[in-house]
Amino acid sequence: MFLDAFDPLDPTGNITIKWDIVSWTADGYVAAVTMSNFQMYRGIMNPGWTLGWQWAKKEVIWSMVGAQTTEQGDCSKFKGNVPHCCKKNPIVVDLLPGVPYNQQFYNCCKAGVMSAWGQDPTGSVSAFQVSVGLAGTSNKTVKLPKNFNLLCPGLGYTCGPAKVVPSTVYLTPDRRRKTQGIESDSKQAHRKGINTPRKDNAPLLQCTHHMCPIRVHWHVKLNYKDYWRVKIAIMNFNYRMNYTQWTLVAQHPNLNSVTQVFSFDYKPLVPYESINDTGMFYGMKFYNDLLMEAGPQGNVQSEVLLGKNKDTFTFKQGWAFPRKVYFNGDECLLPPPDT
Repeated sequence: MFLDAFDPLDPTGNITIKWDIVSWTADGYVAAVTMSNFQMYRGIMNPGWTLGWQWAKKEVIWSMVGAQTTEQGDCSKFKGNVPHCCKKNPIVVDLLPGVPYNQQFYNCCKAGVMSAWGQDPTGSVSAFQVSVGLAGTSNKTVKLPKNFNLLCPGLGYTCGPAKVVPSTVYLTPDRRRKTQGIESDSKQAHRKGINTPRKDNAPLLQCTHHMCPIRVHWHVKLNYKDYWRVKIAIMNFNYRMNYTQWTLVAQHPNLNSVTQVFSFDYKPLVPYESINDTGMFYGMKFYNDLLMEAGPQGNVQSEVLLGKNKDTFTFKQGWAFPRKVYFNGDECLLPPPDT
C-alpha cells in the first residue's frame, strides 16, 4: 500500500498543480495548467511526467497547446468539429522539443522533464493550455476536474484535494502588461512512500554483484593540516539509461565547512536553520549534467575541499564518510561507517 512520504531533508517539497481559467468560450472555458516542482533535489527524468484527472460532468477537450492527450476516446457523436479528446479520464503528456511554434506554450515542450527547484528553478516548471467544452461558462456553473494523478519515473506521487486559490497574474510577452485568470484552483502532489505488512527484516531487493544501476565512490584523497580533500565519483552501470540533470545529496557534519568544489555545482540544503550538514552536488550545465549509460563515458567525478575544525573534526569511527547519500532522490545503501 502507498502512503504520503515525509522527507526530513526536504520537509516542504511538493509538486503544485495549478488550474487557471483564463477566459470563457461559447460552451466552456480556456485554462492554463501549470506544474511547479518545489522539491529541492528531486527532478523528473525521461520519459517525463504524465498527468491525469476525472471530469466532473461530460466535458471534452476541444484543443490543447503545449501538451496532448495519449488517447482521443470515442468522439463519434460529434459532427463537423471533432474534439481533441472525449475521454472521461484524459491522460496528458508534454510535447517533445522542437514542435512548431504554434503548438508551443510557455514552459512547455521538454518531453515532461522537470528540474529540481534547488538545481534549476527556471527548469522546474511545466505548463500547457487546454480548451474545455460542454462545461460551465461562469464561476457559478463551472465544475473543475477532480481526482488528479501525477505519474513519473520512480514511485510516483499522490495528489491532495484541490482548493480555490487567488487567480494567477500573467505578464504579456513584452512584459508591459499584466493579465489575470478568472478562477484558479491548486493541488499538491507528494512523493509516495512504500509501506509493507512484512514482519521480518528480510530485504525486499538484493543487488547482485555489479548489478546496482549506480555506484557512488567517496574517496578521502588527501589530509592536510587545515583541510581535507575528497574525490567523488558516480558510475552508471545501466546500459539502457542516461541520467539527465542528475543530483547527488550527501549528509555529513563537515559539509558546513565546504571550501571549494571542483567540476560539480554545489548547493547547501538547510531545511532546519540551525543545522548545515547536508548539500546537493549536481552537474555543470552543458558540461557534465548528463550521466551517460554504462561505458567509458558513464561516469562523472569531482573533488571537494573541506576545512577542519580541530575541536569537532575526526576521521575516527567512520566520520570520514557521509551518513546518508541520495542519487536523484533515491537513498543509497551504505556500508557500516566503521568498516
